Amino acid sequence: MIGSGKVRAASALLVSRRGHEAAADARTGTFSALRYRNYRLFWLGQLVSVTGTFMQSTAQQWLVLTLTPDPLALGIVGALQFGPLLVPYGGAVADRWPRRNVLVATQAAAGLLALILFLLTVTHTVQLWHVFVLAFCLGIVNAVDMPTRQAFVSEMVPRENLLNAISLNSAQFNASRIVGPGFAGLLIALFGVPPLFLLNALSFIAVIGGLTAMRAAELVPVPRAADAHGRGRLRALGDGFRFVRDTPSLRVTFLLLAVIGTLGFNFSILLPLEATKVLHAGPGIFGLLTSSLGAGALIGALALARRGGTPTNRQLVTMAAMFGVMELAVAFARSIPLTLVLIGLTGYASSSFSAAANTRTQLASPPEMRGRVMSFYTMLFVGTTPIGSLLVSGVASAGSVPLAFVVAGGPCVLAALAAAALWRRQGERAMPAASGAASVATSAPAAVPPVVVPNAGSVVAAARDPG
Repeated sequence: MIGSGKVRAASALLVSRRGHEAAADARTGTFSALRYRNYRLFWLGQLVSVTGTFMQSTAQQWLVLTLTPDPLALGIVGALQFGPLLVPYGGAVADRWPRRNVLVATQAAAGLLALILFLLTVTHTVQLWHVFVLAFCLGIVNAVDMPTRQAFVSEMVPRENLLNAISLNSAQFNASRIVGPGFAGLLIALFGVPPLFLLNALSFIAVIGGLTAMRAAELVPVPRAADAHGRGRLRALGDGFRFVRDTPSLRVTFLLLAVIGTLGFNFSILLPLEATKVLHAGPGIFGLLTSSLGAGALIGALALARRGGTPTNRQLVTMAAMFGVMELAVAFARSIPLTLVLIGLTGYASSSFSAAANTRTQLASPPEMRGRVMSFYTMLFVGTTPIGSLLVSGVASAGSVPLAFVVAGGPCVLAALAAAALWRRQGERAMPAASGAASVATSAPAAVPPVVVPNAGSVVAAARDPG
C-alpha cells in the first residue's frame, strides 16, 4: 500500500510537471496568442482588412498619377494622411470609451471613406481634390484607430502573451504588405482602380464582424479615464508625453523610436530610388526590393513571436543598431543580389525592434492611460515619418541616393549607442540604491508594520520605473 501510494504520488508529480511544461511551451510557441478566441477573431479580421488597405494604397497612388503628372501630389497625399497623427488626440478617446466600441466606429468610418472613393472613381467624377480630402479624413480616423488598436491587444491576451500577440500583428502586417500590392497590380491591369476601393471597403466587414463576435466576459477589464472638460481635455492630450517623460526606461526607448521613426523608416522613398538611380533597374527590381523588405520583416516578427518574454534593453539596442548598420551597408552596395539580402536584413531588424518597443511601452503603461501613451508612441514612430521623408528625399535630390541611406541609417546607429550608454548609467545608479535597500532590510526588526497605500496611482508610480 505504501509502495503504491508512492507510485501514485510520483505519477501525479510527473503529470503535473508535464502539464507545467506544456503550459510553458504553449506560452512561448510562435502562435500561442492565437489560442485566445478574441485575439484570433481580431487577428484574422485584421489580416483581411490590412491586405485590403495595401491594395487601396497601391490603387490610390496609381489614381493620383493618372489625375496629374506632378509627383508632388503623391507627397501631398502622404502628408495629409499622416499629418493628423502628429496630434495625439486619439489616445484620449481610447482611454475614455471602451476600445472595442471605438474600433468598430473607426473601422466603419474607414470603410465608408473607401466606399466614397469607389463611387467617385466608378462614376468617373473623381478629381484630385477629392483624393486630398479623403486622405485627410482617413488620417483623422487613423489617429484614433491606431493607438486604440494597439492598446486593445492587451485586453485580449494575458500579460505573458503580449509580446507574442504584438509580434503576430507585425507578422500579419508584413504578410499583407507582401500580398496586397502584388494582387493590386494584377487587378489594376485587369479591371482598373475602382474595384480595389470597393474590395477594401468590403474588407472592413471582417474586422467589424470579428469585433462584434468577441466575448466581452473574456476581455481584460480596463478602468476608464474620467470625462474631462475645457482645459482638462487639452491636458489629456499631453498625458502620454508626461508619463513617458517621468518613466526612465521609456524615455530612452522613445529616443530610439523618434530617431528610427523619423529617419530610418523611409522605404517608400528610398527603395524606388535605389532601384532606379543606383541599380539602374525597372519596376521588377523595385518589386523584389519591396518583397525582400516584407519577407525579412515577416521572419523577424515570427522569430520574436516564438521567443516571447519581456523585451530587454540589450534586445532593443541590438535591433536598433542592426537596423542602422544595414541601411549604411545598402549605401555601399552596388549589386542586386547583395542589396536584396541587405534590405531583407533591414526588414528583419525593423520588425523585431518595433514589436519589442511596442511591447515594452504597453507593459510599462497603466491600463487606464495606455491609449494616451500609445498615441504618443504613434505620433513619434509613424506621424514623424513625413518629416523625415522630406529630409531624406532632399538629400537624395541634392546629393545622392547612397548619401540618403547614410542620413537614414547613421543616426539610428548613434541613437542605439546613446541608448546603451543611458541604460548602463541607469543600471549603475540603481545598484547602490538596491544595496542600500538590502542593508536596511537586513538591519530592520522582524515585525514591520503594514504600509498603507493611499491610492492605486501611487502603486503605478512606484512600479513603473524598472530601471
